[in-house]
Amino acid sequence: MRILIIEDDADLCEAVKFHLEREGYRADVCHNGGDALHFIRQQAHQLIILDRMLPEVSGISILRQMRARGIATPVIITTALNGVGDRIEGLDAGADDYLIKPFAMDELMARIRAVSRRPSGFEPDRTLRFLDLTLDCGCYTLTGPSASHTLSKREADLLEIFMENPRRLLPRAALLARVWGPDAPVEDGNLDNYIHFLRRRLKTVGSSARIKTARSIGYSLESED
Repeated sequence: MRILIIEDDADLCEAVKFHLEREGYRADVCHNGGDALHFIRQQAHQLIILDRMLPEVSGISILRQMRARGIATPVIITTALNGVGDRIEGLDAGADDYLIKPFAMDELMARIRAVSRRPSGFEPDRTLRFLDLTLDCGCYTLTGPSASHTLSKREADLLEIFMENPRRLLPRAALLARVWGPDAPVEDGNLDNYIHFLRRRLKTVGSSARIKTARSIGYSLESED
């Protein structure tokens, strides 16, 4: 699961990133509102931790722009402003939770887990199903009619996106951003290599599902027919 941390305090940002990765999440960071909007538009993250007071564009403004664009990614606001009116403004702008600084890392992790339990949130460990396939996202195990196979983390991350969006054409740029990160220095051919690996895994477990290519556009997970 990929989380975006938007925080202008570099030390706090790195501390949060460290704790997230220790808990098994993937994390990207940015330190100002302009960069934040660039990351958010790519919709590569399943949760955003957003500092309210940022250079260039405020956290509240970022949140309002997100919601106005129809981006429903869960957001936890962090801020030193603890007045009732401040909390109400953040929640009314579209925040899913509001955490006052300074905060304990254990509380942040608990807030993330709480957001994940909501219907509109995400689940860190879950099982996805499509046709005759089952993917255990926690242990990266793919099961089909004839066998089970343990995937690499990258393979599981990529297949998870397909199984969240069955029969939907997913653009190459969106897949690269979700799996490798929005600004990761990854070659386009890496995606093709992992698609090749996944196709082999589908055959290994005896599935009727297939990853189909839309040349120069992207890929989709479909039935064999």
